[in-house]
Amino acid sequence: MQRLSNILQKLALVLVLLGAVGMMSSMLLGTADVVGTQFLGAPVPGALEITESTMVLIVFGALAYAQMQRAHIRVEILYGHVGPRAKAFIDAVTHAVALVFFALLAWQGIGEALYSWEIRESTLGYIRFPLYPARWLLLLGTALLLLRLALDVISDLARMWRGEPPAAPPVAHGLTGVE
Repeated sequence: MQRLSNILQKLALVLVLLGAVGMMSSMLLGTADVVGTQFLGAPVPGALEITESTMVLIVFGALAYAQMQRAHIRVEILYGHVGPRAKAFIDAVTHAVALVFFALLAWQGIGEALYSWEIRESTLGYIRFPLYPARWLLLLGTALLLLRLALDVISDLARMWRGEPPAAPPVAHGLTGVE
């Protein structure tokens, strides 16, 4: 299970770094579009369509990585006042609910991605930008998150059984400067 977790962590890191590149590209493209529109009277063709598609990569590319870092938002009104077994139980239930939600999202996303690929879906703007890669990126990010959530549910149940406190989030090597 640890080997799968390590592979998953590397894949999630690659996806979040691609999302960061997408975010920088969208930022530069948006800036160029605003400058072109306001000062030169010529917007950048396809800026909106490209930015919309990169949003999928930015959001869904980061989900699994955020789950690994335990960086998702959590309301801790009750969580901080219970013991290790109850914390593990709360984590297991939370991760199981998220697993079901994202499994439903992936289930619906598969049909959308296949249909989009089949018809070679693209935007209707000045530049026809393909939409099906974004649909597949959504599925890839969701699949990585589903794997991470499944591992977390197993880990939470094992922690609950043993009565152990929550584990600290893993440190991504090279990002924090601490090795």
